[in-house]
Amino acid sequence: MLNQVYATKKSMTQAFVEGKRLPLTVLTVSPHVVLRNKSVEKDGYSSVVLTVGAKKTHEILSAEKPESKTELNLSEILVPGTIVDATATSKGKGTSGVMKRWNFAGGPRTHGQSDRERAPGSIGRGTTPGRVLPGTHMAGHMGNNSTYIRNLKIHSFDPSTGILQITGCIPGGRGATTLITISKLNK
Repeated sequence: MLNQVYATKKSMTQAFVEGKRLPLTVLTVSPHVVLRNKSVEKDGYSSVVLTVGAKKTHEILSAEKPESKTELNLSEILVPGTIVDATATSKGKGTSGVMKRWNFAGGPRTHGQSDRERAPGSIGRGTTPGRVLPGTHMAGHMGNNSTYIRNLKIHSFDPSTGILQITGCIPGGRGATTLITISKLNK
């Protein structure tokens, strides 16, 4: 059985279970149809090429070889109570300063420091090595990265509508494509 499914993030909501509030991410799962299989002999690796929804094609690494033109039974893969991992692209936040990006404290707001409130401060040493070292935390592009969240749990799945609810927060905005992977912790 394949252990990965592609879904589209719809919204966030909450549910109350046994007196506790659970944050839920609501996703829609389109039908997954097997387009073809790739083999080690022909392509150098083993995978399954899927058509998700109308036109999107995705590839899942798998040794299993399902028949072409068959639709995957998503209710067998997405069982409520199963622990899953989610991979998605986080929201892009553009160019951000060091206080927002790296949680710097900023400079003093008194003693004549009128222009140092949100500045990073010193970024390098003196004459040796006389340069800014690679990896120094500075202002720059923030967000729009592939983010991996582990140990989420499937709350519910409705095969007729394709609505999947997962406990916890999955990164990305509405309409973001999310890869849901069944965790190895289930075995």
